[in-house]
Amino acid sequence: MADHKIPHYQNDAGHAAIEIGAREFMCVGANPPFDHPHVYLDMGADSEKVCPYCSTLYKYNPALGAGETTPAGCSWDHQAA
Repeated sequence: MADHKIPHYQNDAGHAAIEIGAREFMCVGANPPFDHPHVYLDMGADSEKVCPYCSTLYKYNPALGAGETTPAGCSWDHQAA
């Protein structure tokens, strides 16, 4: 399987909003096995995007790296089996 270069984010804690350091990303909902379909989201020129599955509001924060989130711990790293 190809290496994932697009950051993936999850919202196990049910945060209303998550700041991220990427405009193109995947939302997985909660951590597997409670995830929803992994959906690709692109903010384009906007600074916010709502996931159509879990309604998490993602906000772009240019001060964060692609794998960083505020609140912390919302990045998801796919571990190959």
